[in-house]
Amino acid sequence: MKTSPAVHRLRLVSGPEGLSFLLLLVCSVLKRTTSFNAVPVMGTVHGVLFILYLVFLALAWQQQRWDAKRGVLLFVLSVLPTGGFFAERMLAREERGEVPAAPVAA
Repeated sequence: MKTSPAVHRLRLVSGPEGLSFLLLLVCSVLKRTTSFNAVPVMGTVHGVLFILYLVFLALAWQQQRWDAKRGVLLFVLSVLPTGGFFAERMLAREERGEVPAAPVAA
């Protein structure tokens, strides 16, 4: 099955979303240990990227007709600090055809 543009967009947003999560965690630590407070800015950036990730995940899930296991895995990766990087790698390999596309629900 050919991957959809929604899968490509999901792949493109997953890396920056993962990076923004890590930066938000660093900013949270810095806020509590120093006078530096970038949490409001990084929180907004991460929030926008996370919402985009969820929208693109829903679109890709619908267009590719992934089974629940695949969709839930990609959602769980979005809430783990480095999960976005694993999602990006998994989706990139699928786009390049290195691995077969995820199974389609019946």
